[in-house]
Amino acid sequence: MASKIILEKVKATEKIVKDVEINNTLVFIVDRSVSKKEIKEEVEDLFKVKVESVRTSTQKNKKQAFVKLNEKFSAGDLATKLGVL
Repeated sequence: MASKIILEKVKATEKIVKDVEINNTLVFIVDRSVSKKEIKEEVEDLFKVKVESVRTSTQKNKKQAFVKLNEKFSAGDLATKLGVL
């Protein structure tokens, strides 16, 4: 069975960039059917980081995942690797 794609893309707006710097949080667009647990596991596996928490919201038929990283890991560094900053 093929694994489903959980993280569709990383989102970057001026507000999100501030959130990266202040709250150590990244925002991803994800499939609507994906659970917070699946998002957490995917981010930890793909990027070799520890996730503190995951919040989600649905807007315009898309689900956004706000992923707060453990303080030992820098969301800014990860965002730079992903081309967001």
